[in-house]
Amino acid sequence: MAFSANDHLYMTRALQLAEQGLTSTMPNPRVGCVIVKDGKIVGEGAHLKAGKPHAEVFALKQAGMQAKGATLYVTLEPCSHTGRTPPCSRAIIDAGITKVIAAMQDPNPQVSGSGLVYLQSHNIKVTTGLMESQARELNSGFISRMTRQSPFVRSKIAASLDGKTALNNGASQWITGEAARLDVQHWRARSCAILTGSGTVLKDDPSMTVRELKIERQPLKVIVDSQLQTPIDAKILQGGNVLIAFAVNKRNKVKQLLKAGAELLCIPNDDGKVCLKTLLSHLASREINEVLVEAGEGLNGALMAQNLIDELLIYYAPKLMGNAAKNMFAMPEFTAMNQAITLDILDVRQCGADIRLRAKC
Repeated sequence: MAFSANDHLYMTRALQLAEQGLTSTMPNPRVGCVIVKDGKIVGEGAHLKAGKPHAEVFALKQAGMQAKGATLYVTLEPCSHTGRTPPCSRAIIDAGITKVIAAMQDPNPQVSGSGLVYLQSHNIKVTTGLMESQARELNSGFISRMTRQSPFVRSKIAASLDGKTALNNGASQWITGEAARLDVQHWRARSCAILTGSGTVLKDDPSMTVRELKIERQPLKVIVDSQLQTPIDAKILQGGNVLIAFAVNKRNKVKQLLKAGAELLCIPNDDGKVCLKTLLSHLASREINEVLVEAGEGLNGALMAQNLIDELLIYYAPKLMGNAAKNMFAMPEFTAMNQAITLDILDVRQCGADIRLRAKC
């Protein structure tokens, strides 16, 4: 179906509304809704938090009696099942909406399409696919968890123009400037979990929390620490909300780390290291949609080698750090160009003096 310029305008507004839940809807998807009658917006809504009304309910309430005979634009297929809230499809029917345009179907294979079929069975005209790519981008984590049983993994890397992330002696603060570091806070805030390695914890002693932004919850902090090297007094342990994935307990630190407030998960692979794929599956089972990796070349290299990174978020600083400095990824040597990993550039923009590049793996 060909969509009109006005259709695009109203769905753009619905996507803007959905972004209001960027840091708060998890584990639910971010959804926006606009109701239009006689060429005028009569109702708007956004889903803001799990357990709270869905976007359609807010929009219908605002529209009131004007919803009868109107068109409803929504970024995700209206639900037809009862969860924490009643089904939106029933509310749409009861309000007298005559047409629904959804950006995309629900990615949950158990319910996908059922809401649209339910609406059609009640003589409501239904179309999908308007600005679907933008809607999918907004909910990449939710879609990944529903379809792959794994969260969407985005690796953030700060590097020099020659691709170095730290000096050979480990020094890395600060490669990028203040504007880039503030931008990272927004990516942390939208993530359900922040993943790092024990090497980063030992070298930098980071807190891995969202700062300078007002959010209602902090992402889960996840440490890949095969041999339980995380110090008991590490900053990352402060305030709890920490999961440490390990493989062996040679240092007999399990009880100490548990007492320090950490949750422990033993998931060794055949090499005596943490099984990263199992870790991601575990996070998905905990309804983690998006994971932001903030780690060194070791963990980044291991994730990349196993094809577990979905997107790279690289901040390039206008600096050169030399051949001996640390690389982005610790990976085996490639001996032929066809072994090189090909990326798709999604976006390039400036953050202060630095350049932010987003690439799809």
